[in-house]
Amino acid sequence: MLHGPVFGEFLGTMTLVLFGDGVVANVVLHKSKGEGGGWIVISAGWGLAVLAGILVSLSVGGVAEMNPAITLALAFAHGSYADVGPFILAQMFGAFAGAVLVWLVYLPHWKVTPDQGKKLAAFCTVPAIRHLPSNALTEFLATFFGLLMVGFAIGSRGVTVAGMAAGSAPLLWGMTVWAIGLSLGGPTGYAVNPARDLGPRLAHQLLPIAGKGISDWRYAAIPVLAPAFGGIVGGLICKALGIL
Repeated sequence: MLHGPVFGEFLGTMTLVLFGDGVVANVVLHKSKGEGGGWIVISAGWGLAVLAGILVSLSVGGVAEMNPAITLALAFAHGSYADVGPFILAQMFGAFAGAVLVWLVYLPHWKVTPDQGKKLAAFCTVPAIRHLPSNALTEFLATFFGLLMVGFAIGSRGVTVAGMAAGSAPLLWGMTVWAIGLSLGGPTGYAVNPARDLGPRLAHQLLPIAGKGISDWRYAAIPVLAPAFGGIVGGLICKALGIL
C-alpha cells in the first residue's frame, strides 16, 4: 500500500535526494542553467530539499526521518528498535531512486562535463582535503551537534512551551540543514546522512553515466559510519539532556 511510515520514508528520502543532488548537479554540470552557482546555492538547495522531503513524507503517512542517523538516534533514545530495519532499507532505496531521477533530469549534461569529480559530487560527498580521521570527525560532529542537537531542540519542551505552530517544524528542520551546510559543510560536503550518500553512490556505480570515473568506495565508509555513530551518541545524549 502506497501509504504509511515505511512508504513515507522511501518517498520522502527520494524527494530529499532528487532536490538535494539535483541542486548540486545544477551547479557543477557543464551547460546547466545554474552552472557556477556556488556553495550558497548548494547549501540553500539542500535545506529546501529537506523541507520538501519532510512535507512529502508526512503527506503519505510517513514520519519524515529520511536519515538512518535520525532513525538510530530515536531508537537508542527510546529503546525501541522495531522500525530501524524497515526504515533504513526504505531510506536507502529512496535515496537510490532519487539519484536515478537526477541522472535522468540532467541526462545530456553528463557527457559534456569532462570533470569526473564533479559528476561524482552530484551523487555523493567528496572531501575537500582527504584526511580520513578529520573527515570522520567532521561528519560525526556535524551530525551530532548540527543535525541532532539543534534538530531535536526544535520540538523540545524548552522551545515549544506553548506548542509549535502547525507546519513550522519542517521549515525549521530545513533551515537547520541549511545552517549546517553554511557553517560545517566545507570540509566534507556534509553527508550527515548515511542513506543520502550510500544510495546515490551505488547509483553512480551502476548507472551508465558518460565518462563517470570511479565511485570512490575507499571513502564511502566515512559518510556512512560517522553519521550513524553520531546518531547513536546524539540520541543518547539528547535523551540524557531532556531534549528528547
